[in-house]
Amino acid sequence: MKAFQVNAPHDYRVAEVEEPTAGAGEVLVRVAFASICGSDMHIIHGDNAFVRFPRITGHEFAGVIDAVGEGVTDVAVGDRVCVDPVISCGTCYPCRINRPNVCSALEVIGVHRNGGFEEFVSVPVANVHKLPEHIGLDAAALVEPYTIAANVLDRMQPHPGDRLLILGAGVIGMTILQMARALGIEEIIVTDVINERLTAAKELGATHVLNSREQEVEKEVLALTQGEGVPLIADAACVPALLPQMLRLASPAGRIGLLGFSVQPSELVQLEVIKKELTLVGSRLSNRKFPEVLKLMESGRLDPLALVSHRLPLSDMPNAIDMLDHRPEEARKVLISIGA
Repeated sequence: MKAFQVNAPHDYRVAEVEEPTAGAGEVLVRVAFASICGSDMHIIHGDNAFVRFPRITGHEFAGVIDAVGEGVTDVAVGDRVCVDPVISCGTCYPCRINRPNVCSALEVIGVHRNGGFEEFVSVPVANVHKLPEHIGLDAAALVEPYTIAANVLDRMQPHPGDRLLILGAGVIGMTILQMARALGIEEIIVTDVINERLTAAKELGATHVLNSREQEVEKEVLALTQGEGVPLIADAACVPALLPQMLRLASPAGRIGLLGFSVQPSELVQLEVIKKELTLVGSRLSNRKFPEVLKLMESGRLDPLALVSHRLPLSDMPNAIDMLDHRPEEARKVLISIGA
């Protein structure tokens, strides 16, 4: 079967590989669609410390169950599903306190084991979610990035009437924007350096957009908030150097959600944190957010296909990687058609 395989940093190709089988407690999924994530790009560039090579990447995907392994009773061949990539042990401290997304023995499909950029993939049955009738397989491949958004917003604990500032209008920034709107957050400020992304953010419901290369973000945000600052800040830009600015822009009692995996240190002014009693929270993957996102998609409160800028076949993966590397302004979410 065909698969997109990364053998080492910057060494990748669409290759012929052996088809997997469903082991005990697993299902074999015939992948219909998978989407390219920024973390897939990090693996390709050698910037992911957790990956084991060679690796078939892809953790955002959906398809149809083709076979079931021994002991599987909850799903059947022919069921349409999307897949939560988080595999946890169930016994360590994080798992015992219901934080399986930071399990001490965490495995992520597409990072620690083969993922969705292949025609067939075997996954634990506990990780599959059956799709509501009216959600297409293309939209279902985008459930996972919305769970990232749901998780960081949950970690920040929004209150009624809170403003939200999103740094970065890439795909994760856009999913946070849509999720925040779906959850009832009305005033949302989005910053980026690419005007095309800011235009898209405005179309998706941002109340204010700021180009941080052309405008003084701190001055503009403080003016919009009458000098109070913003209660909620989501760092979807994942640039460590922006942390001091986030501390200054946060309102007293504000919450800042951090998403990036950068190894670069950040300057943290303790005075800003203490005098405002700020809360900084990390957010990794998602903590069982798939059912919540599927309900919001089914209700029409999320529009995942609005994120899609390109649909390409699996054979065009190398060209998609080149576009995302060298012409990011042309793309939002790139959806790969595999077995559709």
